[in-house]
Formats: sequence, C-alpha cells, structure tokens
Amino acid sequence: MSDLELGTDKRFPADSRLLTAKEYKQVFTNPVKATSKNFTLLACPNNHESPRLGIIVAKKNIRLAVDRNRLKRLVRESFRTQNQLLPQLDCVILARRGSSEQPNQVLFDQLAGLWKKINKRCAGYSSS
Repeated sequence: MSDLELGTDKRFPADSRLLTAKEYKQVFTNPVKATSKNFTLLACPNNHESPRLGIIVAKKNIRLAVDRNRLKRLVRESFRTQNQLLPQLDCVILARRGSSEQPNQVLFDQLAGLWKKINKRCAGYSSS
C-alpha cells in the first residue's frame, strides 16, 4: 500500500469495530445497501459517537488467507481515511468473489465510491 495515502491514526480501535454477532445482525436486519463490482456495503444507524465497521471476507469467495487478509487491510485503511465524513453508522463490508484479483488501487477507489454512496443515502442519520 505504498502508493496509497495513509491516515494519521493508523490504529483500528475496538470502538470503531463491530465486535459481536448481535451487532452484525442489527446491520443485516434492515440495511441501507451500496454495491460495487467487488464489494457490498450494508449500513444502518447506530447510537455511538462515530461510525463502526465490520468486515466479512468469506473463504468460499476468497480462497487464500493472504488474499483475505490483504482485502481486510484495504477495507480498514479505506474506512480510516473516510470515517470522519460518515454519519453515525454501523457498516458491514462483504467481499465478492474475484475481488482478490484486482489491484489495490482499483479496490481502494471502489471503496471510496461506496463510502460516498452510503454517505449520501444516510446523510439524515448524522447527529453532528
């Protein structure tokens, strides 16, 4: 990821993550949805001070662990660079089959587009 701009805060703290099955289930119950060729983004409003992220990269879709881990790193980095622009949402990113074959910049650009779409669709959820 040397050609990508890194955010100033490189951590991914627990308060920025979906941690339990219950939190994921809330997102899957009634989501706002945005899709690209390689990802599906589901989001719903939360009661926290900031947006939170959950990542699902199924072994069925992405066979090699090294590829699954690369996708998760890209998603986390994209979220870190965009989360200050998002309303208070719980977001779940699902990687689609074949996404591991794309270059990092293509995936990063698709993720940036998804954040913009979901921001526009959920703009009324912001309390700040």
